[in-house]
Amino acid sequence: MEDVDNPAEPYTVFGGLDVGKAAHHATALNPAGKKLHDRPLPNDEPALRALFAKLGGHGRLLVIVDQPASIGALAIAVARSMSIDVAYLPGLAMRRIADLHPGESKTDARDAYVIADAARTLPHTLRRVGTDDDTLAALTVLVGYDADLAAESTRLSNRLRDALLHIHPAAERLLGSHIHRPGVLELLAAAPTPTDWNRLGEARIAELMRPRSPRLAKTLPAKLIAALGEQTVVVPGTAAFGRVIAGVARSLLGVLDERADLAQAVEAALEAHPLAPVLTSLPGVGVRTAAGLLTIVRDVTDFPSAAHLAAYAGLAPVTRRSGSSIKGEVRSQRGNHALKSTLFLSAFASLHDPTCRAYYDRKRAEGKRHNAALICLARRRVDVLYAVIRDRKPYQPINPKPATDQAQAA
Repeated sequence: MEDVDNPAEPYTVFGGLDVGKAAHHATALNPAGKKLHDRPLPNDEPALRALFAKLGGHGRLLVIVDQPASIGALAIAVARSMSIDVAYLPGLAMRRIADLHPGESKTDARDAYVIADAARTLPHTLRRVGTDDDTLAALTVLVGYDADLAAESTRLSNRLRDALLHIHPAAERLLGSHIHRPGVLELLAAAPTPTDWNRLGEARIAELMRPRSPRLAKTLPAKLIAALGEQTVVVPGTAAFGRVIAGVARSLLGVLDERADLAQAVEAALEAHPLAPVLTSLPGVGVRTAAGLLTIVRDVTDFPSAAHLAAYAGLAPVTRRSGSSIKGEVRSQRGNHALKSTLFLSAFASLHDPTCRAYYDRKRAEGKRHNAALICLARRRVDVLYAVIRDRKPYQPINPKPATDQAQAA
């Protein structure tokens, strides 16, 4: 889709949709700001088609939504099928623009007007919703589901560690570091308490673990039996905790198995996108990270420069100055938190790369702490990410000069 800031033919109708589950509120404005439409709109295809056809009679139409997925998906699909351009107004931008309008009320009608008026007067605040997003739509769904599973995995593993710690701290110290190993979870699902482990013995424990974790089954059973000797008392409630441990272990095993199957689906969907080899060529970017970046950053055409992308991620430093007492730069607390987290974790994973490691070490030598140095590295990597996506060329590593060579050159 062409740029919504500078379309080949000017838009003459700006249709803002404050989307909802059962019904949206639609407000349409002409370039002068006159209302052409302002009323609720059922969230069904016939109503959407009728409205878009009516508004299209006034001239070229741009439809703007405040949520491009879930409850806004049908409106976007209908608009696309009618060859109507669609744009998205991010929530943060919408809230800031709403403050410029008189009144403090929060209604669907007011929100729809703010959306339409932003498209009319501040087109640079919009994000493009392209017509080639079938692969991205699939990736967005799969990545969102994977994020839900990851959060559930964390919750269940924490619950499992807490229960083990309550009944047998020594066993928790041993099993806690392997809590995501399928063999350990199979063991806990079948034998959740110290009494069960003693009853099974080393050989039977190894037998339970071997199908899913064959290497760990060679060493862990003996260590577990030895750890049982560190505690002779039975903590009250152990039997009840055993039921909890068995149930949580089965649930966690199911979540991990689903994530493993989902990873294959994500990889298959990612391979269908032309930017996949470009993204995965970057150090610290695997399948899940590449899919996450692609669903947020897309083809970077929404960002005029790498600096704009860094600001959107909240990685650009913020200058704080007031008189002579407050000076300096601080880390931004704003930005897209999902993108910021993805870039931060990717920077951490890239430390095995010589170039990334050299930059990180240089920042640590300047006195920055670990997290601050990683944020600096993440910001630097935004420039590389932007360039490789813009040029659609895989990353070409550059081996850094050793510190001794740099000192001699100086």
